Amino acid sequence: MRPLVAQIRLNHLRDNFLALKQMHGGGKMLAVVKANAYGHGAVRCAQALADIADGFAVACISEAVQLREAGIQLPIIMLEGVFAAEEYALADHYELWPVVGNLWQLESLLDYDWQKPVTVWLKMDSGMHRTGFFPHDYAPAYQALIQSSKVADVVKMTHFACADEPMKTMTAEQIRTFELTCANLPGEVSLANSAGIMAYPQTQCGWGRAGLALYGISPMGGADSRFKPVMRLVSKVFGERVLQMGEPIGYGASYVTTRSTRVGLVACGYADGYPRRAATGTPVAIDGVRSCVLGRVSMDMMTVQLDDHRQSLGSEVELWGDVVNVNEVAAAAGTISYELLCNVKRAEMVYE
Repeated sequence: MRPLVAQIRLNHLRDNFLALKQMHGGGKMLAVVKANAYGHGAVRCAQALADIADGFAVACISEAVQLREAGIQLPIIMLEGVFAAEEYALADHYELWPVVGNLWQLESLLDYDWQKPVTVWLKMDSGMHRTGFFPHDYAPAYQALIQSSKVADVVKMTHFACADEPMKTMTAEQIRTFELTCANLPGEVSLANSAGIMAYPQTQCGWGRAGLALYGISPMGGADSRFKPVMRLVSKVFGERVLQMGEPIGYGASYVTTRSTRVGLVACGYADGYPRRAATGTPVAIDGVRSCVLGRVSMDMMTVQLDDHRQSLGSEVELWGDVVNVNEVAAAAGTISYELLCNVKRAEMVYE
């Protein structure tokens, strides 16, 4: 069996959730488990958090139904709402809470004959300009919902574009826009994503939305000792050789040895979700000792430098996890950790 394994530490997941909830002042907290819980396994993660979370957030109705059919009873919010009016029937049947972010979603929701009044999350476009009602349209949309007998409650929400870059002023501007628009609109709110919870105390109210940080990765980049990495992606060295100075390695001969070099062959490549753009020097840990990638990452394999004399056939290679932070790999590949985590595939998922 191929030795690529994604170790998912559910105790770390729980610890991270509780840490974020404390940062949020103990207020209500959603665990965001969209995109298969950022590659960690949505059902298993939701089950591990079911006794401490206040609810879950997914992207779409298929993800929500998966959780309901796995026995999850807590509130489930669909962050993208519905993609067709017919999906409101499923939302009704499974008692889901849709986000409404545009006029057709609003009108379709009010046209549907709900079996019981539905809780709606009404999204404002406070500046990110993806989805949501513009501020001047927000109060009318809120009033249309709150006045309908089909609606049980309205939670006011927005999403930050730059909360992970606290030096920028945009988040403060979005907060002001939201607060001014909602000043006379009663009800619960949801402002803070992971970065908001960590960097903007004024957003620590209502429903927090724990996303990337829930999985132990700081959205600010780098490492953060307050969080424990949930996923540890590991493989093994299954081949080794010694190359003399001046020998090329891998496709394109993009790396040429500068000295006599021991090279290990590792069972992991871009078909497994490891980034092809990870260049020579991208960190790995071999038997707990930091080393690096050599040459181009292939579809199913990659080559690494074996420095320690104890590193050889069968040595464990941590692609990211406890020694190597996934943010380091993402930075080396010119991407973000979200993408790496969500792209993991063909690895055996082992829950601990």
